[in-house]
Amino acid sequence: MTQRRVPLRSLPDVTIANPPRGPAIETDAQLWTRAAAGDRHAFGELFERHAEAVWNHAYRLTASWSQAEDLTSSTFLLAWRKCHGVKLIRDSALPWLYTVAGNLARNEHRGATRFLRAVRRLPDDTVAADHADDVAHRVDGDARMARILAAVRTLPRSEREAVELCLLGEVPTADAAELLGVAEVSVRSRLSRARARLRTKLEELS
Repeated sequence: MTQRRVPLRSLPDVTIANPPRGPAIETDAQLWTRAAAGDRHAFGELFERHAEAVWNHAYRLTASWSQAEDLTSSTFLLAWRKCHGVKLIRDSALPWLYTVAGNLARNEHRGATRFLRAVRRLPDDTVAADHADDVAHRVDGDARMARILAAVRTLPRSEREAVELCLLGEVPTADAAELLGVAEVSVRSRLSRARARLRTKLEELS
């Protein structure tokens, strides 16, 4: 998986400072409580803690380093402005941040996505895997990812949200259910229906 450290300039409205060293590490909930009270230093710690994960998620949504950086910046800026509305799941802000990034990406109609890992159960045209096949797969990877993203965008919103959280963001189904406000069985059902739709759609595009 492609990884890249998000530069601090991605969050221009929040001051990032070196936190004081102490014996205990504050939880996301503790930091977000301080941030909601206007503590920019606490929010800076949250940014340092989660920016790389959010950037990687954004990169898989956009397949673009620059767009992923912009999307990461927008995600944290929105989080700063809506500190009181953040919903933590198992004391982690990541599921909520992933949801914000996904919504922003959809609203702005961003480009292609790195989505092959999220649809690993889809039919594979490769009969026998070898080095040559792997090279060929990488050469036409961008075109295939574009087709996959196009298929994902045709999903009903409820299924698309489940796919982005659980398949792309690797958020556990139980956590996704809590975040989306539905039963876990509903999330599993949405994922099952989404996989079936994606298989059919990609077969039509082949």
